Amino acid sequence: MWGERRKTMGIRTLLVACVLLGVSAAQRVVTVQSGPLVRTEGSHVTIWCNVTGYKEGVEQDFEWSMYLSSAPDREIRIVSTAQSNYAYAVYAQRVNSKEIWVERLSRDSAMLHIAKVQARDQGLFECYTPNTDGQYLGSYSARTNLTVIPDSLAVTAPAQTLAQVEGDTLQLNCEVSRETEQHTHLSVGWYMRSPEDAAAPPQEILTLSRDFVLRAGGPYKQRMGAGDLRLDKTSATSYRLTIHRLQPVDQGLLYCQAAEWIQDTDGSWFAMTRKQANKTQLRIQPTDRDFSIQVSTERRSFTAGEPLELRCTIDAQSVPERFFSVSWVFSSSPVAVIGPSAVPVLGPDYVAREAAGHMTVRKESPAVHLLKLQHLRPEDSGKYICRVTEREKTPTGDFIDRSKRSRNVQITVQPVKSNITVSLSSNSSEVQEGDIVQLACSVRSTTGPLSVAWQWSEKQGSAPPQELASVGRDGTVRPGPGYRERSSYGEIRVERVREDTYTLSVYNAVPGDEGMYRCTATEWLAVGAEPEQTWEKIGEKSATKAITVKTVESSFVVSASSRTPSVTYGDSFDLQCLVKPRHNPRVPASVTWRFMPTSSAGDSGEGGTPAEFRDLVTFTREGTLQWGEQLLGLGTRTTVDRSHANTNFRLSVTRAGRREAGTYQCTALLWRRNYDNTWSRVANRTSNLLGISVLQPVSKLRVQKTNQSLVHLEDSRVRINCSVASQTSQDSQHAVLWYVRRAAGAEADELLLRIERSGAFEYGAYADEERLRRRVQAERLSPRLYALTLNRAESSDSGTYYCLVEEWLTDPDGAWYRLARDSSGFTQVLVRQPAVRLQVEESDSNITVSQSGSIRLGCSIPSQSSRDSRFSVSWYVERSSAHPEVEEEEEQRDGEEGDRECVFSIGHDAVFGNGNCSPTEEAGPNSRLQFERTTSDLYSLTIQGARLSDAGRYYCHVEEWLLNPRNAWYRLATNNSGVTIVNVIQQVSTLQSVVCSNDSLFYFVFFYPFPVFGILLIAVLLVRYKTRSHSKSQEGKNGAPLLWIKEPHLSYSPTCLDPPILSLHPGSVE
Repeated sequence: MWGERRKTMGIRTLLVACVLLGVSAAQRVVTVQSGPLVRTEGSHVTIWCNVTGYKEGVEQDFEWSMYLSSAPDREIRIVSTAQSNYAYAVYAQRVNSKEIWVERLSRDSAMLHIAKVQARDQGLFECYTPNTDGQYLGSYSARTNLTVIPDSLAVTAPAQTLAQVEGDTLQLNCEVSRETEQHTHLSVGWYMRSPEDAAAPPQEILTLSRDFVLRAGGPYKQRMGAGDLRLDKTSATSYRLTIHRLQPVDQGLLYCQAAEWIQDTDGSWFAMTRKQANKTQLRIQPTDRDFSIQVSTERRSFTAGEPLELRCTIDAQSVPERFFSVSWVFSSSPVAVIGPSAVPVLGPDYVAREAAGHMTVRKESPAVHLLKLQHLRPEDSGKYICRVTEREKTPTGDFIDRSKRSRNVQITVQPVKSNITVSLSSNSSEVQEGDIVQLACSVRSTTGPLSVAWQWSEKQGSAPPQELASVGRDGTVRPGPGYRERSSYGEIRVERVREDTYTLSVYNAVPGDEGMYRCTATEWLAVGAEPEQTWEKIGEKSATKAITVKTVESSFVVSASSRTPSVTYGDSFDLQCLVKPRHNPRVPASVTWRFMPTSSAGDSGEGGTPAEFRDLVTFTREGTLQWGEQLLGLGTRTTVDRSHANTNFRLSVTRAGRREAGTYQCTALLWRRNYDNTWSRVANRTSNLLGISVLQPVSKLRVQKTNQSLVHLEDSRVRINCSVASQTSQDSQHAVLWYVRRAAGAEADELLLRIERSGAFEYGAYADEERLRRRVQAERLSPRLYALTLNRAESSDSGTYYCLVEEWLTDPDGAWYRLARDSSGFTQVLVRQPAVRLQVEESDSNITVSQSGSIRLGCSIPSQSSRDSRFSVSWYVERSSAHPEVEEEEEQRDGEEGDRECVFSIGHDAVFGNGNCSPTEEAGPNSRLQFERTTSDLYSLTIQGARLSDAGRYYCHVEEWLLNPRNAWYRLATNNSGVTIVNVIQQVSTLQSVVCSNDSLFYFVFFYPFPVFGILLIAVLLVRYKTRSHSKSQEGKNGAPLLWIKEPHLSYSPTCLDPPILSLHPGSVE
């Protein structure tokens, strides 16, 4: 529908554009009754709607909607002529019940009816006509505003019946008022309905219109012109109708009717509401001087003590203008006479009764006289007559009397027989202790005064009943002897709430009030007149009721409960102590929360202090709080409250910790407030035990568990990381323990280092044993990353390392506790020695020397494992058996060494003979061995004066040594060189023999070369010295000690013609 409205708005815009362009065509126009329309709540509202400018011959439909001022854009559908289910739910029921409908006035006109408009109907009403032309041109809806105001019109007049005589004057008053902020007018008029024909329309008598114009009905126009009819406004809200010279045609039902009018915007007046007042029954008696008498009474049979009323009615015209005297006669005895002055004259037998107030004679109206006898007696039985005498003045001035008497009225007075019935009821047959016991004693069929007595007795009836209280005939309340003190405090109260109902209220009921309650009612009859009047008891009835007082102790129950018996550190928990029954101010309870900590619950063993509860807080019976010695959370995290009915006492603990864990219990002590404001203890109850566990939070600690392997060389730095992947809280602190496992079969892991959460270090025994204190280093790289560093790693440091992380948190009391532990993955650390890259020249060679020649053996190391390596070099020989001399020498040699013989050795510390073998030829000045190390990787051994026995297979054995981090040398690797096969050839003729045979040649060879050799020797020493200095500097750079010859040794034999031999013998390192 809203989409259609938007479409209509767009079409309207298009239509305007078409008009501007000069398009000439018939346009649809919808008009609705102009507003605002002000109507009263509950009135009948009509709104018309017309449509023009459509194609002829097509019946138009109408759809009504409204918009509330609170939601001006939200459409609320009401009713449609085209759709039966058009209305929204808010109006559907009223439309279906025909309270709202559309009246079609013509093909293009309709009227909306709202039978009883409501305040919620106020708003903007829209009349919409669907398009029937095939094209949109013009307006299709119109709106008007409806305002609903309260109906404040009030029209009141007394309902009455009037008997008038023809020719009398009648005045009727009517109150008309309204309270509205709108400008409205009133019209007030009187109408009459014929009593014979109720279906006939009412006859207008006289009306004051809304324009303040008097208008009389057809039959009354002439009488208004004669002045017999008038309407006066006596006050702002009072109107009075006066009719002079009443006529018989004026008889009927007269009523006042008022209407409230408002002027609509189109200038027309609308009667928003009309109301009628109560009707007046008017009877017109034609003019007549005769009169009749009638005596009336409600009944003619009475019981002694009841009242009797006799009315004598004079039926005549213009009674107030005539003079009547009335006489009452009982069994031919005068009772009283009332003259025209209305002053009664009593008979002698009735003066005392009238003086005692037991008799009344009066003139109720000009036509009605009353005789009333209080407290009838049996002797009042008989015939009663009313005699009326009219005194009339004749035209001559004389007075004549005309008398008439009524018929006899036989009155029978029966002696008093008590017919009272007594019923006893209570507010409840079972009341709670401290509540009210309320009994109601109802006495029926009474004729005389009553006295009521209340008694109590035990249910077994073993003891005589006790008098609670009594109410005398005059209403005086007297408490019983045993209840006077309690009554003085207001605990016992007796009242007469009605004429026939007496109540007994026992406040603050105690168990002793349980029993049988009896109400005894006594009816009395007054005999004689004052002051000699006596009272006679004419009847007595009683009723009993059993009352049970349920002691509070019997239903006094205390229970404790909690929705969270288990909480986590820092959480809150509530404990509820439920006390039943419901709180009674007269029987209040004092409730105490008690607590036994968990630590105390297990200390009741031998030698320990027995576990006991301590008071936390007490709700006293006066409603105050009293804190005990035991405080939870230092008293700052504990709150207590109680329900309005004092049945739920709650203990709340916030940020719970270890101290709040334990067993809770609530105890309730019931008190009774006595009538003298003293207190008595009634009962004591203890609730069930309520255990509260305060658990540590679920740990989220997770340490990275990635396993890894690390390989490092000795003397390097090894770092192992320990990463905390997740933790329970941002406030968590960690203690880290580093462990090492030396071998797979180790019994236990060794503690290397412990880092406390405070950052303090503590070394384990393993660190002391392995001397790791100086080499181990622990770091905290970040809040969640820890590192262990091993400086100058050794091969003994190899093993499996891991960290154990402890997560620490503070509890709500500020104490630190360990929440969880988790270990990391394993890091396999292997600290190995450098890789063996030792290589020795392995090429084989052959050397053939002559006997007495020199054998030079080389040992080259092209590759070593470390630049800091040191070498131990040894030469071995495997002897050859080709010469007999060699065999003889070998036979003489000790055979312990087997086939291999150590020729020469030098240790890694550059000490001769400190290698891996011991040479057979000892070092000394006469040694034939000459050792040289020309470079750091080239060693040579020269054997001078070769012998036949020196022949064999020579090779060098090299050991590579390194210095470990503990400054100890260890052998890293060994290797052998290639084999050098040495052959020694035996010499047959030598140079010595030739030289020695010729003296000139001998001197030339052995004496003349000495100077030359001296010069050469000096030169050689100089060169050697420089070479030694250069070699020492090279060896110093490489970190190896220098080997050099301490002094040259010249071997010369003057007795032998052999050439001098220059040899270098092993010396020591300087």
